[in-house]
Amino acid sequence: MSMPVAASADGPVQDAVLAVLTADAELMALVKGVFDWVKEKQPYPYVVLGESIETPDNTHDSHGSNTVITLHVWSQYRGFHQARTIVTRLRALLEHRPLTIAGHRHVATYFVSQQTLTDPEPPGDIRHVPISFRVLTQVSP
Repeated sequence: MSMPVAASADGPVQDAVLAVLTADAELMALVKGVFDWVKEKQPYPYVVLGESIETPDNTHDSHGSNTVITLHVWSQYRGFHQARTIVTRLRALLEHRPLTIAGHRHVATYFVSQQTLTDPEPPGDIRHVPISFRVLTQVSP
């Protein structure tokens, strides 16, 4: 039995995550948008699809990927309440939830980590919460 050709899951995972997030009315009521790229002077709060790391996760007879994708929540709310509310919604949408990933079979999505940060640049009122998820996939036959 020959294995299908290995194909990167990185782009398709990002596309799948973006589709799930932008289709959710509850999340979209909390933010001014979910973006792959943010325009100058974008109103807060918003979510940006950020960095990813893809490593092989092959089995004996199939190609697979382990993709860690980081989302960035940005807010100007005083304190972290608003950003944490958005992060809670992101986890509800992605953690242990199925994804439709072009060219790949979704195996699982796991929460990896989140961190609360305050942007030190003036005016110093921007809150930033990077949150990462691990998405396991297998190449579709």
